[in-house]
Parts: sequence; C-alpha cells; structure tokens
Amino acid sequence: MEKGEIPIGFGMALAMNPEAMKKFSDLPEARQKAIIDGTHNVNSKSEMQQYVRNILAE
Repeated sequence: MEKGEIPIGFGMALAMNPEAMKKFSDLPEARQKAIIDGTHNVNSKSEMQQYVRNILAE
C-alpha cells in the first residue's frame, strides 16, 4: 500500500460517517497509520462500520 492510501472498505465506511472522517483526518499521521493497520483485522462491512464509529470514542 502506498503512503497516504487507505483500504477501500475503510474509506467507504469513513465516507458514510463524516464526523469520524473529520476526526480521522485531524489525527497525527502516526495515529492514522495505526488505525489503517488495524483495518486488516476487520472481516465484514458491519465490523468496519463499528471500527469507524470507534474513532469517535477516542
């Protein structure tokens, strides 16, 4: 994966949750990378949606 590239499922889930997208974009690059790395353990659309909602809880 290229620098700055995010997995398609994660990007789609973020697009469906503008508040989480804003919070994610405001995070430091290292934290964004850690969150992106965590998406590799997500196995379904509903899990990804929950994963994105969890960004708001941070």
